[in-house]
Amino acid sequence: MTRDNHSILDCTIRDGGLVNNWDFSVQFVKDMYYGLSEAGVEYMEIGYKNSAKLLKGADAGPWRFLNEDFLKEVLSHKTDTKLSALVDIGRVDENDILPREQSALDMIRVATYIKDVDKALDLVQKFNGYGYETSINIMALSHVMENDLNEAFEEIAKSAVDVVYIVDSYGSMDYKDIDYLVSKFQRLLPNKKLGLHMHNNMQLAFSNTIMGASKGVQFLDTSVYGMGRAAGNCPTELIVSQLKNPKYDLRPILGIIEKHMIPMREKWEWGYVIPYMIAGVLNDHPRAAMALRASDDRDKFVEFYDKLTSPEVMPTNHHSD
Repeated sequence: MTRDNHSILDCTIRDGGLVNNWDFSVQFVKDMYYGLSEAGVEYMEIGYKNSAKLLKGADAGPWRFLNEDFLKEVLSHKTDTKLSALVDIGRVDENDILPREQSALDMIRVATYIKDVDKALDLVQKFNGYGYETSINIMALSHVMENDLNEAFEEIAKSAVDVVYIVDSYGSMDYKDIDYLVSKFQRLLPNKKLGLHMHNNMQLAFSNTIMGASKGVQFLDTSVYGMGRAAGNCPTELIVSQLKNPKYDLRPILGIIEKHMIPMREKWEWGYVIPYMIAGVLNDHPRAAMALRASDDRDKFVEFYDKLTSPEVMPTNHHSD
């Protein structure tokens, strides 16, 4: 896997913020950006561009509702590493988005469930018109019916979107699923770049990401030390090392981990933890596992497993199609 045309998109600040309510210091975000730049990483997702007006929980850190003036203060000089932000359908006020030439951001990614693909594409068209690179990230793919996906692809193929993401929301996929999905996306969306956003519930985020990369998927989502909600993401340091491209340098990322991530790991939990594994095995949303880890029963794995597998709580769409 050498020197292919891959772009790493590090989403530690955005996805990792789901672990600590975006309680990252300005210094941390600076160190992250300039460290990733030195490492040759092409994109850093610096947070959400959602609207505090439309969302409860506005007590979050500043990376939850990005403010352009604040961003320009934090990163007074930009490197070649581009900045992205994520928006959710129904949680973004389009009037908050400036034209790209007035913004610190280069890319806006739109996260959507399959039922809202049309709304996502409306936003994409708007953001493309403002000059941004765009992506559409269809969440919970392992619960999407084949015919719904095919229908969505017809719309996506005609749209202006630059990158279409395969998202393993529940960390329940393995290399065979990725092989199948990437081939399908490539066949039905021949003119779109593809991206992968994998979760590490079953220790497969890295393997799934390199599987997709070997099939030519261009955008690879990662996070430093795997920091992301619940089981976390594919570790940036592994992908940088694996891609064998002379433009990448592992050393600055090790510096970020040593300086920041090790102390953070003492305060906040993410990564391969058994209840998250169980959620991945059952192709289930991690919210029950997250609630368990926040309770006094955090290590009662058998009881948790029995609860999730008893007939009355088994999700109806239990198996991915």
